[in-house]
Amino acid sequence: MRILSRAFRIGAAVTVAVGVSVGLAVSAQAGDSPAGFNFGTDSSYVSVPGPAPYRNPVMGGNYGGYVGMVGNWARVEGCTTGNFLDFSYSNRDQANTNYNTYHIGIGTAAYWYMGGPGVDPNWNGSTAEAANWGAQQASRMLTAVKSLGITYPVLWADIEKPGIAPAPDNGWTSVYTSPCSGQVKQNHVPWIVDRAEFNGFAAYITAHSTFKVGVYSSPAIWPSIFGTGSASLIPNTYEWTYSPETSNLNAYPYAWRLSQGKSTLYAQFFGGQTYSSPFALMWQWSGGGGVRNGLGDFDQIDVARMR
Repeated sequence: MRILSRAFRIGAAVTVAVGVSVGLAVSAQAGDSPAGFNFGTDSSYVSVPGPAPYRNPVMGGNYGGYVGMVGNWARVEGCTTGNFLDFSYSNRDQANTNYNTYHIGIGTAAYWYMGGPGVDPNWNGSTAEAANWGAQQASRMLTAVKSLGITYPVLWADIEKPGIAPAPDNGWTSVYTSPCSGQVKQNHVPWIVDRAEFNGFAAYITAHSTFKVGVYSSPAIWPSIFGTGSASLIPNTYEWTYSPETSNLNAYPYAWRLSQGKSTLYAQFFGGQTYSSPFALMWQWSGGGGVRNGLGDFDQIDVARMR
């Protein structure tokens, strides 16, 4: 995720995103330690060494899971830009084999690339309409996951500001003349309206499925959309962060810690949560957009917190 500076795929169906296939040797060190943690990948295809049980490239250890994009607001609205999906059937199958056959990791999880209230084709500024727009996206996500072999019980709402057309902020902080126009008619979306959309999304998932609700975002982006008051707080919502990140795959995290020379970086969550929260589940620590590593997106997953 973090679409800024990524190469996107534009097509007519969910396709395997073609990534860099590099024959790197698997490290002898078990990269999936300590107990309860695994490494996995998300979005574009990453070359994962086999045969089964599959292993992580570079860092070693068991391949612990895959997270794929199952929908995109701009695709739903028929936009000619930003209309992409990022789902690898190959990585899904590898992750599911490890999960189902060898009882490793989480299998496959799903995320929905959300459009904010400002790209709602029925925008009227009300919290009721924002909630309805969130519910519509949740409904489409539930339809999509039925046929994609999703095994993980948390569905992720991708809430970010990607910096790409047609809406660089995905409609979270600006209102557009139409979803695909790229023309701003209002340079502000109230925090309470943004939160109403997320609440509508979460409520629909909860009412119409057994899935739990999670959010992919960062401590820099989250307050720029929801502020720092009550609208920003999500104490009982599962989280997946992308802060901080590194391009060095050999300096991978241990638990929620990443050593960089003499410095130690910790995964940073948002909405009032920290890595010690039982709702902190994943950390995209490399490859998520601006911090490229030549292979793809890598995640640390606290498998033990979500069995």
